[in-house]
Amino acid sequence: MSFSNDVKNELSRIETNDADADKAELLGLLRMSGAIIIRGMNVGIHFSTENAALARRVLHMLKNNYQVQTEVVITRSRRLKKNNRYQVHVLPAPKVSVALNELQLLSVESDLKNPLLASHNCKRTFLRGAFLGGGSISRPASDYHLEMVTGNENFAQTIIKVMQSFSLRAKLTDRKNEYIVYLKDGESIISFLSVIGAHNAMMELENVRIVKEMRNNVNRAVNCETANLNKVVKAAVRQVSCIKYIDEHGGLAQLAPNLQEIARLRLTHPDVSLNDLVEYAGGLGKSGINHRLKKLQEIAVGLGMDLEKADK
Repeated sequence: MSFSNDVKNELSRIETNDADADKAELLGLLRMSGAIIIRGMNVGIHFSTENAALARRVLHMLKNNYQVQTEVVITRSRRLKKNNRYQVHVLPAPKVSVALNELQLLSVESDLKNPLLASHNCKRTFLRGAFLGGGSISRPASDYHLEMVTGNENFAQTIIKVMQSFSLRAKLTDRKNEYIVYLKDGESIISFLSVIGAHNAMMELENVRIVKEMRNNVNRAVNCETANLNKVVKAAVRQVSCIKYIDEHGGLAQLAPNLQEIARLRLTHPDVSLNDLVEYAGGLGKSGINHRLKKLQEIAVGLGMDLEKADK
């Protein structure tokens, strides 16, 4: 079972006791994936899904909020997995027009003018319905991606504006004749799941995000430590090479006593960092050691040493 289906199962089991919130959810859901049936002078509503819990939720909300006659038809999908498909029908009748008018399913006005989107709570349930009707989310272990797909650009813009009221910065793209509202970062997706009430899914995604962040931090720390170690080793190798070059081309005995001292100290401890070398220097500080090592390098170059060749 996909993570999207897990999220929709969780959302479909949320108990409701607010008629306006139910209708706002129906608005989002039916505008996303519902269809209008015309039979003579009457109209009906059709909704289809492979999710049994969602089919029950739609049926329950329609029957509880409107005096309509419904039926459910279960068919076997012809696709490879052969899942059941649940078709919820609101049979065409004069009373169906009450639902259509209240939900403004046939309106050409902006969805944002719908009184059902006036309250903050109804905006939450509207987004829940939109996700239930045409949303999907990638499994937490993979890349972060949540999207809702509709064939109506104006409705896609409505979803984005409602999401903006919750400080969710969704983006819009189009694919053939479809418009996709999407989120691509983990924090925004977690916030969206919280808004629509998918708290179990939110916690699962949050846990995975924390583990990913910790793993990335550890990798960054290891990479940084490795880079620093490589830098220390490279510097130490160059310093030892310079000292040996001086010894071969002029002799360390020709150096000032303080330079002889640091040269022998480095040869004795060829693989330690500058910080560690301080411990063996008998009171000489890091800057003093570094200054003398640079002086030794200058002397080696003065004697004809090619530093670039020595570093290879």
